[in-house]
Amino acid sequence: MALFAIADTHLSFGTDKPMDTFEGWKNYTEKLKKNWNKLVSEADTVVIAGDISWAMNFEELKADFRFIDSLNGNKIIIKGNHDYWWNTMSKMNAFLNENNFKTIKILHNNAFVCGNISVCGSRGWLFESEEEHDEKILNREVSRLRASLENAQTDEKIAFLHYPPITTYSQCREIMDLLEKYGIKKCYYGHLHGDAAKYSIDGIREDIS
Repeated sequence: MALFAIADTHLSFGTDKPMDTFEGWKNYTEKLKKNWNKLVSEADTVVIAGDISWAMNFEELKADFRFIDSLNGNKIIIKGNHDYWWNTMSKMNAFLNENNFKTIKILHNNAFVCGNISVCGSRGWLFESEEEHDEKILNREVSRLRASLENAQTDEKIAFLHYPPITTYSQCREIMDLLEKYGIKKCYYGHLHGDAAKYSIDGIREDIS
């Protein structure tokens, strides 16, 4: 049983916003399915760290989740800044049940055990995001990440975020402090792709890789 991570799938089977129009994204869903199923077995788990779908509501989301559900393995998903379909936990779980999406779970103020690892996380926050910085949003995201970490059931915890907690030019001190407080040694994030990937950090910062 292995644990994988991916982010920013930006699916649009139920909406008219194909990513194929951007350089490097041609036929990306076909490539995603082929490579995913080649690497991931039915016993594995994949964390999708946000920006999952361009859908605005559950009706538009169905086709994208049908695609995700058809892929090998179990999937744990967190919210990204473009996941406008995101709703309350009860409504999202009801949507999963009503549509028989059995391999998809929502990571939201909770944690999931995968082998001897607790999968924790939240959207996180980055000051240089597309949204105007708001202290209330930051406090909410810190609270959600703390709740997830508190729900961990194993000694080893891995944090997954959508926004990077630190880049080559900035950091979210509140998120970094929380990761340090709970002894997180590994943190994976999304959000930075295309030209923005040059700002990502691949290495160890403050004892976190």
